[in-house]
Amino acid sequence: MLGIYGCSGLGPKEEKTATQLTEEAREEFADKNYKSAIEAYTKLMDWYPFSEFAKEAELKVADAHYRLEEYEQAIAAYEKYERLHPSDEKIPYVLYQIGRCYFDRMEGMDRDQTFTGNALHVFRRLEKRFPDSEYAQKTEKHIQRCLRTLARHEFYVGEFYFKQKHYKAALKRFSNVMNNYPSDFLLLRHNTMKYIERCREQLNARAESDGEKPGFFQKIFTNN
Repeated sequence: MLGIYGCSGLGPKEEKTATQLTEEAREEFADKNYKSAIEAYTKLMDWYPFSEFAKEAELKVADAHYRLEEYEQAIAAYEKYERLHPSDEKIPYVLYQIGRCYFDRMEGMDRDQTFTGNALHVFRRLEKRFPDSEYAQKTEKHIQRCLRTLARHEFYVGEFYFKQKHYKAALKRFSNVMNNYPSDFLLLRHNTMKYIERCREQLNARAESDGEKPGFFQKIFTNN
């Protein structure tokens, strides 16, 4: 009885070889049954941790979580793969997927931009480490969207501060747009410059009324 049921008393262990589990997992993944694929690949990793298929299982579990939009689980699995296999040929893909886990959750310019910043950081890391990778090439359009979203967010916050008459805070945000984001965002930069001049006017008017030297705030921003 002990030989059949084991010490746990939970019933007989389902005996499958590493090859059988891998084939089952691949079929489930191909059929988009991602939860079942995760289950089969997890069994493979638990039962046969030194199998030739174990590395495939680690990566496919991450991919399955990504397909299910379980982004935090996917990130954890991709990052674990990178730690365990830092020199693996699939690391460019792994970094790209980590970036996508953040990128796919980016929100509008009026919302928190943590995901945008994280996506940009990962994509740039990919470009720096693997500049000739096909995945580095794919990141360019994502990087541009991240930059544009962050620039618009800075402009949005600056505009909010301006409307609230917090001109110093507004000027700082508008200056960030001009100094930290690509010059080819022409319309955004044009509108930003208008706000910068209006901020200067308001701040200098306040400074003069308080006895400060005229033009005091002209040095705050330098157009590159």
